[in-house]
Amino acid sequence: MPTNQAAPPARDTTTTSARAVVAPSGSKRAADGLLGPVLNALRALPGPLLGLIALVVGLSFLSPYFLTQRNLINIVSQNADIGIMAVGAALVILIGGIDLSVGSTLALSMMTSAWLFREHHLPFAFCVLAGLAVGALVGLTNGALSTYGRIQPFVATLATMSAAAGLALYLTDGNPINGFPDWYLAITNTDILGFPLEAYILVLTYLVTAFWLRFRPSGRALYAVGGNAEVARLSGLNVTRIKITVYVVAGLLAALAGIIVASRLDSAQPTAGTADLLNVIAVVVIGGASLSGGSGSMLNTFIGVLIIGVLNNGMSLLNVSPNLQPVVIGIAIIIAVLTDRASRARQASA
Repeated sequence: MPTNQAAPPARDTTTTSARAVVAPSGSKRAADGLLGPVLNALRALPGPLLGLIALVVGLSFLSPYFLTQRNLINIVSQNADIGIMAVGAALVILIGGIDLSVGSTLALSMMTSAWLFREHHLPFAFCVLAGLAVGALVGLTNGALSTYGRIQPFVATLATMSAAAGLALYLTDGNPINGFPDWYLAITNTDILGFPLEAYILVLTYLVTAFWLRFRPSGRALYAVGGNAEVARLSGLNVTRIKITVYVVAGLLAALAGIIVASRLDSAQPTAGTADLLNVIAVVVIGGASLSGGSGSMLNTFIGVLIIGVLNNGMSLLNVSPNLQPVVIGIAIIIAVLTDRASRARQASA
């Protein structure tokens, strides 16, 4: 007898074909598998570094002279003074302050050294040390006014900026001084392994400061003071001493930058450094330091130096008007602040 057998179910060709369309191909899955780690690696990079990479790539296409060894070395060496001043400015901003006097401190310390050398015929090494002492004194004044005097750092450093600029002009009636010893000029005329000595001074300054902030308790204390000064005080930190010390260090570094400028120019100019304030603040802000204090790093600040140097160098190579270059720097500052704010908002919501 024949047996009744159920017919096999019909294949759902529509569903199968739809799955075939929806299912990703092997090449697409491989591409997604490769793209994921790349995107994760990019997210792990500091924002300033991504901006620097974008600038370098863009300018290398726009100018055939940009991506050359000599030009890249010039970017570092020509911005050594700004980079050194930016270290001090970053430390001050890290504790929640601001220093508007760095450029004028550079000018006053430099003119003091040159004036003592020319007018009083003192040994030039002593004159250089005197210039460094003047920078530290200006920093001490800033720190004392903002702590013991309880004056807002913006106002206190604005006052010392004006006073230092006036004294720099007064010492020589606004006239430059030149004719320095050969050993002094060698600071910016000496190359070691193809790199100028001033570049080594710049990098060493950042390395020493980064080590101090990362591994020394006195350096870590700066983050505590900038985060909340009152909590830091209740925790046993001498907030007043820390703030004054930071301002003194900022003054010393401005005077060190003055040594590099005078050596490079073979001349002490009473107006030198006064136009560098925008670049110094831009370096720190683009480097991601929070103006409210408590956050920032030397690595990002150094990247900020390179960004400003690349911007200025690239605009010069592209024949951008010098009158428009500060406009570009200002736009870069705004973009950096907005980007940093958006990044902090994402971290807070995560």
